[in-house]
Amino acid sequence: MSRAADLDGVSATQADRAATAFRHRHGRDPHGVWSAPGRVNLIGEHTDYNDGYVLPFALPFRCAVAAAPRADGVLAVTTVGDDGVPRAAEPVAVADLEPGRVSGWAAFPSGVAWSLRGEGVLGGADLVIAGDVPTGAGLSSSHALQCAVALALLGMADRAPGAHDGPTLDEVARWVQRSENDFVGAPTGLLDQTASLRCVAGHALFLDVRSGAGEQVPFDAAAAGLAVLVVDTRAKHSLADSAYGERRAACERAAAALGVPALRDATLADLDRLPDDLVPQARHVITENQRVLDTVALLRAGGLGRIGPHLTASHTSLRDDYRVSCLELDVAVDAALEAGALGARMTGGGFGGSAIALVHADRVADVRAAVRTAYARRSLTEPRLFTAAPAAGAGRDY
Repeated sequence: MSRAADLDGVSATQADRAATAFRHRHGRDPHGVWSAPGRVNLIGEHTDYNDGYVLPFALPFRCAVAAAPRADGVLAVTTVGDDGVPRAAEPVAVADLEPGRVSGWAAFPSGVAWSLRGEGVLGGADLVIAGDVPTGAGLSSSHALQCAVALALLGMADRAPGAHDGPTLDEVARWVQRSENDFVGAPTGLLDQTASLRCVAGHALFLDVRSGAGEQVPFDAAAAGLAVLVVDTRAKHSLADSAYGERRAACERAAAALGVPALRDATLADLDRLPDDLVPQARHVITENQRVLDTVALLRAGGLGRIGPHLTASHTSLRDDYRVSCLELDVAVDAALEAGALGARMTGGGFGGSAIALVHADRVADVRAAVRTAYARRSLTEPRLFTAAPAAGAGRDY
């Protein structure tokens, strides 16, 4: 997928890019265009697969899918990069899709078609994809792609969410999760899919992952004289890496040792009953859930400017207890805080990706410069920085 040339401004409409590329490739108009955003998780990391709480908001950067049905049952997927050159995956019959059948980037849309096949969506399709969600940055570019593909395939099957006989957005999120877990092979939770599908502009989504209950919490940093600065460290990460699965497995072992359904049900007092090697992971999840609740309470009370310490404490926990940070993330967080950020933390699964900082609007330039200088001093790849405000969730563009 492509990246916006200027990450501080909204790029040309990705839906238009996808539709234009579809016409050039297939010589006809698409049946429709659907798009889905990437996300920033404000706080609540590695809590989703522990039945806990998360607080993401959608980014203005999106992945768009122009689509039309095919009568032969074949899925044909093309992606368009920054250079405008289409890159096509090998067409494959939807009926033949199985885990391991498709690899690389094409596994993500193919996995969605495979998952939806189990829900009775059987038709083939031509898909042309364009997007500007930064890839490899921990901002959920893969889930933006998968959610847009899911909505496109469902829409063409007259099963759009909210329509007669259509699924709920939570069901779509679970189907996308299944495609990533069982087809792509990444043991992700439900945070990213749900955020891409359910977030609304101007709000962060307070989600209880266990129940599926969500609250749209107003989040207007600009009105408070603040900004959320995102630092794409350009240190690539992969949720399919073994380290992510190891953390998740450790949480499951800790919950089993405590005799609770998930670590969401554990307390700090329970840590004394765990083997030493499981205490750090459990402590992170328990304290992170509380940080989400505390942050939401402040936002409800109009205290957006007071959430910074919770963000920083989250990073400390992710770095020291969960051990999913890295040099690039730590440098970004430390430099932002030293330059006056109210709070900062890594966001996303970790092992690379992005960090966020809550900054006074008139200090954004100073924090940017401080982060870049800190990277240069350590001979790290120059990061990409942009400010982000909550944008709209997934849907049909036309």
